Amino acid sequence: MTPRMGAICLFASLGLATPAIAEMVALTGANVVDLDGKAPVQNAVVLIDGERIKAIGPAATTLIPAGTRTIPLDGKWLVPGLMNMHVHLALNLPGAARVYDEGKDSIALRMLDNAQKSLRSGVTTIRLTGAQDGVDFTVKKMIDGGTFDGPRIHTAGSSIVATGGHGSTEVNGPAEFSRAVREQVKRGATWIKLGISGGISDTHGEIAASPFTDDELKTAIEVAHRNGVKVTGHNGSPLAAEAALDAGIDGFEHGYFLTPPVLTKMKLKGVWLVPTIVVSQQGAKEFYRKIGSPDWYLARVDSVGKAHWETLRNAIRIGTPIALGSDQYPWEPNEGTTATIREAELYVDAGMTPLQSLRAATIEPARMLGVDKEVGLLKPGYLADIVAVDGDPTRDIRALRTISFVMKGGKPIVSGPAKD
Repeated sequence: MTPRMGAICLFASLGLATPAIAEMVALTGANVVDLDGKAPVQNAVVLIDGERIKAIGPAATTLIPAGTRTIPLDGKWLVPGLMNMHVHLALNLPGAARVYDEGKDSIALRMLDNAQKSLRSGVTTIRLTGAQDGVDFTVKKMIDGGTFDGPRIHTAGSSIVATGGHGSTEVNGPAEFSRAVREQVKRGATWIKLGISGGISDTHGEIAASPFTDDELKTAIEVAHRNGVKVTGHNGSPLAAEAALDAGIDGFEHGYFLTPPVLTKMKLKGVWLVPTIVVSQQGAKEFYRKIGSPDWYLARVDSVGKAHWETLRNAIRIGTPIALGSDQYPWEPNEGTTATIREAELYVDAGMTPLQSLRAATIEPARMLGVDKEVGLLKPGYLADIVAVDGDPTRDIRALRTISFVMKGGKPIVSGPAKD
């Protein structure tokens, strides 16, 4: 074994990212899905130069330069890497599996493990919507710097709430909210998350409550926007939604009890809904049993499930902007697939076309994040975040269950044998 091969084996055994080597790669024999609804490119060549897509075209007319490494994906269907916009990599819910008094080292290791599992499941971009002790910023830096493999991370840092609310950083009054927002931005937050209503996992308070004062809400959103950062609200309350919409919020998470008038107002203002429908439906029950969720928690889940489903159906019918988010780990098993993919399937069950659902898992989150010129599509110039499946997901979204190849930034993460 050469010293170089030994180093690569050591990196792999530690779960570290191997050093990136810029090379030309060609994916051959697959069909490339078009997210605008146009015909796919069949028997395509996808030429990748380093991190980015250089060319996409039919094999008959697309030249593969000499020396290019070829990865045959005959008969597969290529789609952009999936994106999950509501993730807690160190999820720590009530139940027998809950970790108490957890230190930063344990949080970091759990987050990194879940990040790597998420990437291997086909999720190449995530948005963290509440993390502990600033560890998310460290994990993001280690992945961005190439020390570890993992999805692209956008993070809201620690979620900010009024005392007693649903979140981590408790503050009171406009001045404290202003400072808390600035602290998260200083640490590197690219979003701010406000807990503007109660949550399922709370032992107190109503999910439909609206605990912020108008001044607290307006100040937090204004300060974030002045720093070039968008704001989302954990929210199940129509009352809280109305106040937040008037204050200029950019998105809502969950939306358990949102009404058609609120959803219509969101559409008119371009405010995003990240539904996380999977957590209140039947498929999550096995997950809750696994972590030993107490009876009171299961009762709260059941109490919102029906209303949550109607919110999603109404949002799809009205045309409210939707970006996929699961609230479970992206890779977590759910009804025979992952939470990310099951979330997309439920969108179809609720009224989306398969193409709309696939867009909600790719280009729509990219638009929400403001990175739609970099990721979310398979086009020349875009980062080569690519997954391969056995069928056309624009005809049947369940094709996403067959992911067999994952590439992030031109680097194969899950791959069959390559030939030179």
